[in-house]
Amino acid sequence: MTSRAALALILTLAAPAFAQHGTWIDDQGKAIAPTEARRAVNGFAGHLLITSDADWRAKWNTPAATVPHFTQKTTPVALGEQVFLLIFFANAMLGADGKANLTCDLDVMQPDGTSVVHHADTPCWHGPLLGGPQNLYMATPEISFKHDPGDMAGKWTIAVTLKDKLRKTVLPLKTFFVLD
Repeated sequence: MTSRAALALILTLAAPAFAQHGTWIDDQGKAIAPTEARRAVNGFAGHLLITSDADWRAKWNTPAATVPHFTQKTTPVALGEQVFLLIFFANAMLGADGKANLTCDLDVMQPDGTSVVHHADTPCWHGPLLGGPQNLYMATPEISFKHDPGDMAGKWTIAVTLKDKLRKTVLPLKTFFVLD
């Protein structure tokens, strides 16, 4: 089985914080400039993070007072190595029932531009938020990728379009990883 077939959508329940005025902030409360992978539109914020942390679930599932720290994968993915894409959001609009309703489009493209994964309107979150909307949440889809022999070397692009259905806001995000 090639890694293209092994790309998995895994259900999950999010590392910089989101400020109420619509910007991402660091640990010291300073604004972080928006990027393709981390930004806000119309008060709704999203962040894509590629990590090699196989224990990302344990890091995430900690008491609310504990800030999880993930290793951002910035070096090429070696043969046999696995990486994980985590999708974070903040400030989703809540309906009268107290629930958020998010979907997302997921696209993974090989270095030659060929799409290997395309999912439209995948449920990303539907239900209550267990803290305030300004808290950081992890969207329910997560993509994992294992570099198998025969995978195309080069820059793989991941595009996620988060959609806050209640706010009627679309938030395009993009990141990448490199295979040796």
